[in-house]
Amino acid sequence: MTGSAVSGQTCRILITRPREDAEPLAAELVRRGFSALVQPMLEIRTLDGPPLNLEGVQALLCTSANGVRATAARTTRRDLPVLAVGDATARAARDVGFAHVESAGGDVEGLARLAAGRLDPAAGRLLHAAGTAVAGDLAGDLGRAGFAVERHVLYAAEPVTELGRDAVQGLYAGTIDAVLFFSPRTGRSFVKVVQKAGLADRLGGVVALCLSEAVGTAVRTVDWQAIHVARQPDQAALLDLLPLVRHLS
Repeated sequence: MTGSAVSGQTCRILITRPREDAEPLAAELVRRGFSALVQPMLEIRTLDGPPLNLEGVQALLCTSANGVRATAARTTRRDLPVLAVGDATARAARDVGFAHVESAGGDVEGLARLAAGRLDPAAGRLLHAAGTAVAGDLAGDLGRAGFAVERHVLYAAEPVTELGRDAVQGLYAGTIDAVLFFSPRTGRSFVKVVQKAGLADRLGGVVALCLSEAVGTAVRTVDWQAIHVARQPDQAALLDLLPLVRHLS
């Protein structure tokens, strides 16, 4: 049997989210009785630029907390409605002062459905706060519903090129029980840097906890102890998988 939960030790979970999003998640894991290790797979850089022109915009579409923070850096307005891809993104919008926020509950397709159901194409254009890499076809889905969507690239999300020392040591020693994955891109980045470090064979004692089937597909290129996918693509459902780690470890 492998993993740090052996001999009564606390299960150790590796978080692959960008650091600003990972810290509150780490605190939640500790609250639930787990140990957390933060190893971001993406480095986030907010892009400089002029203030956003929001004249004629009826709502903001945010597909990540990074997009929310980048938007807040480009405008002082907080009166526009924010439609967020998931609950974590919605919390980020409220944290920076947006008053009218609604969550789609998990994925880009859900966000498109929410926007189409809540908004009127004749009421003005939509602004999508995006990064340099975009998942799904939000503009296309809403365009077919008659909406005008402007995608503004406000931040860059660059994959890391190597694992940090703590992650390397944890994987080598078998003291990491599970890894949380929130996107296919972070999953692919993790697999790449683990292979580069020569540690792919150490994942046989580690559980992959994935936000969606697409994320699970991204990490299946290496062998894990188990791969589990959340019943729906949101953080609450992903964290509901944590008892499975205790069972397997």
